[in-house]
Amino acid sequence: MRALLGIAALTLLTLLFAVPALLAGVIDRTGHTPHLFVRLWSRLLLKALGIRVEVSGDEHLERGPALYALNHASALDIPIVFGHLPVDFRIIHKRSLILVPIVGWFLFLSGHIAIDRGRAFRAKRSLESAARRIAEGTSVVAFPEGTRSNDGKVGTFKRGSFLLAMNAGVPVVPVALVGVKRLIPRGLFSVRSGTVQLRVLQGITVTGRDREESGDLARDVQAAVARACSEAA
Repeated sequence: MRALLGIAALTLLTLLFAVPALLAGVIDRTGHTPHLFVRLWSRLLLKALGIRVEVSGDEHLERGPALYALNHASALDIPIVFGHLPVDFRIIHKRSLILVPIVGWFLFLSGHIAIDRGRAFRAKRSLESAARRIAEGTSVVAFPEGTRSNDGKVGTFKRGSFLLAMNAGVPVVPVALVGVKRLIPRGLFSVRSGTVQLRVLQGITVTGRDREESGDLARDVQAAVARACSEAA
């Protein structure tokens, strides 16, 4: 029953917020106002689902731009991060998502960062453009596993996001989403109420690191996130 109510809440809230959020993206090209809309949408959705988010580690938030790297366990990760990570950020996403109605339009108008992985030349140019935006002051959120974990365990972090942070010269902040898979074991139709944790961990500087060390950086961040998840389990 709760799952059906959750689907109904998702549909209703999306219909209510879609037009205002898209208009905000047209009017405010900084993306700040659209971010506030999606933050409210996320919080209302989580409340409707009976999900409470405990946030810790605020002292580790960066004052300037940073890459926030999170584990990815479920479809709830997006509203949890947008609703409760206390940073004005943009997400890194596949360029093909721009073609998805409403979601893609919002990503484009709100200034989220599209990466074109289809062709090497276009991928290189999009990564260079993304690095410039981050260096100029835009914090970003990335899910370096690249896909959702099937069992809730933290998988291997791919090096691409960390290479982007190194090119931009900004720190990487690991963020652990703890207990999410327990509340949504088999997709939205299996969602249940409960509490999850969003734990912001100590940032890792990229200063002095060579580009060839991006793989080591990815492993360091993955280890920190996995350790935080296991400690809280």
